[in-house]
Amino acid sequence: MLCGRQETSVVRKAGLLDCLFATFDLFHATMPPFSTLPLPPAQLENLAQMGYDTMTPIQEKSLPIILEGRDLIAQAKTGSGKTAAFGLGILHRLNAARWAVQALVVCPTRELSEQVAAELRRLARAEGNIKVLTLTGGASARPQVVSLEHGAHIVVGTPGRLLDLMGRGNLDLSAVHTLVLDEADRMVDMGFFADVVEIAEACPSARQTLLFSATYPDTIRDDADRLLRAPEMVKVDAVHAEGQIVQHFYEVGEAERYEATATLLQHFQPELALAFCNTKAACADLVGHLRRAGFSALALHGDMDQRDRDDVLAQFANQSCNILVATDVAARGLDIPSLTMVISVELARDPQVHIHRIGRTGRMQEKGMALGLCAPDEKHVAARIEKALGQALEWSPLPRIRGSARSPMPAPMVTLLVLGGKKAKIRAGDLLGALTGDGGLTRDDVGKITITDQVSYVALKRDIARKVFHRLKETPIKGKMQRMRLL
Repeated sequence: MLCGRQETSVVRKAGLLDCLFATFDLFHATMPPFSTLPLPPAQLENLAQMGYDTMTPIQEKSLPIILEGRDLIAQAKTGSGKTAAFGLGILHRLNAARWAVQALVVCPTRELSEQVAAELRRLARAEGNIKVLTLTGGASARPQVVSLEHGAHIVVGTPGRLLDLMGRGNLDLSAVHTLVLDEADRMVDMGFFADVVEIAEACPSARQTLLFSATYPDTIRDDADRLLRAPEMVKVDAVHAEGQIVQHFYEVGEAERYEATATLLQHFQPELALAFCNTKAACADLVGHLRRAGFSALALHGDMDQRDRDDVLAQFANQSCNILVATDVAARGLDIPSLTMVISVELARDPQVHIHRIGRTGRMQEKGMALGLCAPDEKHVAARIEKALGQALEWSPLPRIRGSARSPMPAPMVTLLVLGGKKAKIRAGDLLGALTGDGGLTRDDVGKITITDQVSYVALKRDIARKVFHRLKETPIKGKMQRMRLL
């Protein structure tokens, strides 16, 4: 709800967002703390260090069941804290001394798999030497086979690659005691839930199975009877507290969508914004329009190869681009912390897709804004969304941009791509040490560092990146010259 609902010609970004979120109430203050659960002191201390003081609704409902070892069907949307819920359950039963795959998490996409694995590693810090291995497509299977040969405690992967490694005899699931099916409805939508069933049937029958899904269609119900034993069911209807995500809809002409998007971005000036289009062609057109208007924008769609997707996502996550324009297929499993705004440039025809879109912002206890553009002939689509949300949509006039308004701010960072990663034994400390040593940068000049198997991404301050690039190219990393370029 807008404070006072009056227009102002020039408003500071921080002040406007504070006004929009004035009704936000920290609902987690009333939620029970993790200390009410039978968790070891080291795990409670680690949760506190992670900033997890109190449970989210899905954690409060599911964790007692999970920790007791019972099967569970949990209906909860992305951003609800479900990864920590099943992660704590996995670690509760894990035997760190036994080098065998004891837990398997099946995810619909590579991006979600990597995000889940990263969260599990953070949760496992209290447990000691726990190895979490990601097995997904889009990359060579050989390094994954080698990692499996050295053993792993937890595997997170996509159905295709898991079945492939099982068929080769490289992945042994005979010691699995906890099986997690994450975002099961998406795996149904993507057409490979039959593969998931085959994977589940390769695990021991005396296991705990946890199924998480935003929706619970009949196609899942039929298979759940075969995969789970007398499961408990929990459901969290509303992931976000009232006011946690502020939604506004704007009626615009069909030909005005791109200019209206630029207007909203310039008016609100979010640090990071995700704009949804329904087609890859619309994504490309909008990115071109925004770039011509002075915004830092990149496109993400399903026809991109994995390397290009990785490059784009790395730039968005490290603030080298502050606007990502994506289709719904491309954004599946996308989890960007501190994403302050989502814009539906074209309304989703399926109301559940709309709900999934807005769930990209307002993660956990953070606040977010979701804006929707609606052409006159789309009012019936907006009506379906309104019915699914169970509340009236709030319509607002498109803000006016005065001549004295600030120009779009460029993204604060630029990404340095280093053609060497984990397989070259490169660590974040190696990159930071080289760049701040022989490279002549300060620690403040370097932002987020992301290392994949083959390449590394380093965020550098935009105002210095190109000035120092010639020197960085001549800087050895771990005693060797590495090829690099600015994205």
